[in-house]
Amino acid sequence: MRSFLRVGAAVCGGLLLGSGASALNVRVLVAAAPQLTVRVAAPAPAPGALNVPGAPGAAPLPVQAWTVGVSGAQLTLNGQPTGNASLYLPPSPGSVVEIAGKAYRGGVQLRAEAGGVQGINVVDLEDYLRGVVPAEMPASWPSAAVQAQAVIARTYVTARINPATPYDTCATETCQVYGGIAAEKPLADAAIAATRAQVVAFGGKAASTYFSSDSGGFTASSGEVWGKDLPYLVAKADPFSAGSPRARWQLKVPLSRVQQAAGNAGVRVGALRSVTVTRVSESGRPLEITFVGASGTGKLTGASAGGFVRALGASGTRVTLAGLNPLVLSGSGSGHGVGLSQYGALGLANAGYSHLHVLGFYYPGTQLATLTGDAGPARAALSVQAALPVPPLAQVWAAVHAQQGPDLLAAAPGFTP
Repeated sequence: MRSFLRVGAAVCGGLLLGSGASALNVRVLVAAAPQLTVRVAAPAPAPGALNVPGAPGAAPLPVQAWTVGVSGAQLTLNGQPTGNASLYLPPSPGSVVEIAGKAYRGGVQLRAEAGGVQGINVVDLEDYLRGVVPAEMPASWPSAAVQAQAVIARTYVTARINPATPYDTCATETCQVYGGIAAEKPLADAAIAATRAQVVAFGGKAASTYFSSDSGGFTASSGEVWGKDLPYLVAKADPFSAGSPRARWQLKVPLSRVQQAAGNAGVRVGALRSVTVTRVSESGRPLEITFVGASGTGKLTGASAGGFVRALGASGTRVTLAGLNPLVLSGSGSGHGVGLSQYGALGLANAGYSHLHVLGFYYPGTQLATLTGDAGPARAALSVQAALPVPPLAQVWAAVHAQQGPDLLAAAPGFTP
């Protein structure tokens, strides 16, 4: 058993050198519980063939299974003490591991943590993307949009790889959604392969490629949302995002919930009498909200204003406020609005732009780079290729207007062609 699960080994990603060849390993926290069941299927012996259990034509594979628990600060296997706080099964070509009932490519590291077990999938970066891209964007969308999603997903996790931490990323929306083998789609696989090793770079490093579902017609700056300005995450008109299902929405919130959300945000003004937006950002999002109550006046500014809007249950923060009981939120878009808008990427792709134009539009001033070498343990070296192309805004507007008609401007407030 210990020959199969090496005890106490540290996980390090390896990077294969070569033109356009990325072989970084990513450590993804996929499960945490008092105990976990782990099953490992040995890969079929056919050279170059991947035999995934349950796939059509797949031969039955020998399976080894363990129940992993914790005793004190140490892990147990099938109830037997291991004398160690971590166990590691390294990935191998074609290997598949099942952690807490879900199948993943690669290997697994198990850690004792806070009285429970962490299950960490250790997987090649490109294989990891196969479980991420179709979980974040429909694989049936135009290839340019899906390719852009592949590049920003690769960039996002490349920037997070850090051997000094227990794991690099998680499998939920807190990081980026990773569904393992069950999420994989052939069209997404094709987009990942077509963009192999491509990342977005700024200053010679992987950029912060934040994205959201729909900018609501105007992207937000990182400064207004999180209080940290980055030169390529700016507020800018985004007319391509106008056609999403959340382009226009309304939410009515009862006064009791508004009062509670204000209190949770630190506003202490007594019984509320009015809640109004008194200053907006360049992107049209509340930058200051003023609360008038029975005992005084209070304000929320900057990122705190957006946090209050989200606490009310809004799908996005590009909103106007009216009334009080209920408080009526009229908004456009979904998500924080920083960086790439997925529905905007769809619009750009439908207008004939490449994935490089999509990336250039949403991350202006950045460059296309490739993962090319080893910059130290589990870290990627980037080779910067060229500045990403940016479609001229007038050209963007003409394409959208032709595609979606003259009523688009009303659905993209804040944009002037």
